[in-house]
Amino acid sequence: MILPFTPAHTQAVMEIWLAASREAHSFIPMEYWEATAPLVEREILPNAETRVWVEEGSVAGFLSLVEGDHIGALFVAPACQGRGIGKKLLEDAKKGRQLLTLAVYRENQGAERFYRREGFVPLEERTDEATGHPELLMVWRAGGI
Repeated sequence: MILPFTPAHTQAVMEIWLAASREAHSFIPMEYWEATAPLVEREILPNAETRVWVEEGSVAGFLSLVEGDHIGALFVAPACQGRGIGKKLLEDAKKGRQLLTLAVYRENQGAERFYRREGFVPLEERTDEATGHPELLMVWRAGGI
């Protein structure tokens, strides 16, 4: 089930973020993710609109919106991937919105395919300043407009 994020979810969300980042972004050194974790935990997560997927009392995934309609994070615990959790979190984020944006690393082809299946289209390619890796800025519009 999807629930609003509370501070009690922080540890589980951060564990998912780190594990899924490591797995999905193996082209970026692990040290980067470990160094970025305190910023995510203390500054980004508390200021984002985050929803968590909880099953059997445990957080299995989460989606964070930043700056209104920008998906800053969508991560599912590696052991729980492939079960539709990401899709359900994304469907929840789309409710009542006309537009969503996100950035995805080009090397993360699985995520890019997922977002395309969910109606996102590329707007531009750019370089992530923090990592130096290319990423796509993608957009979803209600009704496919």
